[in-house]
Amino acid sequence: MDLIVTLQCSDQPGIVHAMTSAILACGGNIIENQQFTDPDSNVFVMRTRFETEISFKEAETLLRTELERFAPNLSLREYSVKKRAIIMVTTESHCLRELLFLREIGEMPVEIVGVFSNHNHLRELVESAGLTFTHLPLAALGKEMAERDVLKFVVENEVQFVILARYMQILSHNFCQQLAGKIINIHHSFLPGFKGSKPYHQAHARGVKVIGATAHFVTADLDEGPIIDQDVAHVTHQLSPEELIALGRDIERRVLSRAVKLFAEDRIFIVGQKTIVFN
Repeated sequence: MDLIVTLQCSDQPGIVHAMTSAILACGGNIIENQQFTDPDSNVFVMRTRFETEISFKEAETLLRTELERFAPNLSLREYSVKKRAIIMVTTESHCLRELLFLREIGEMPVEIVGVFSNHNHLRELVESAGLTFTHLPLAALGKEMAERDVLKFVVENEVQFVILARYMQILSHNFCQQLAGKIINIHHSFLPGFKGSKPYHQAHARGVKVIGATAHFVTADLDEGPIIDQDVAHVTHQLSPEELIALGRDIERRVLSRAVKLFAEDRIFIVGQKTIVFN
């Protein structure tokens, strides 16, 4: 059996020894291991992938018993079991198409169990990929009821995280709290940046020399959540707003897909207002 264990706790002597001792007790062989101590918070994080012949339940019991004295946030999963996610979209399709393409060719270790949208524009694209499309008529339902339906789906289908692939609606404080640390968004700029409507037109008017995109966790504070991944491209005055938009779309789809993959592979740890990311 191929397993991934992640651990997060206050740094203290003996954690690594305890982890390796527990894996040895499982008859395990370590395949990958990464660890880091954040100097600002003294938080220690560790991600270990190992092989063992014993059952999942036995391995979990041994790990928790050996490590409980450190009061860690500990998780264990089978490497082959994909995390379950839903995607939320509006009308733009570039990020959704990238996720669907990577899913099709087997390069996105995520089980997409549904797509939700406040418009019907992307229904055909989603259903052609064999996925369930759910329309959220916000004007008729209201945001509170629509989000309640999404949360109900999340619980009933054991969804582990939500991907906002250019979902152009502000989520409620309650929704963000219910799924804290489990909502990934793509922002159209290298944060902090131009907010509001027509960000690329604002950037063009200001003569920017760099544009980019930021993938981050969603919190109740708009676009202020812990950053997962970012990328930029250098531009010149020769590019029109439309050319900036095209370049921005390319960056957005790549950054979001990287962030989703990192989360799916248990490589992200939230520490305060920032993240520690193992590549």
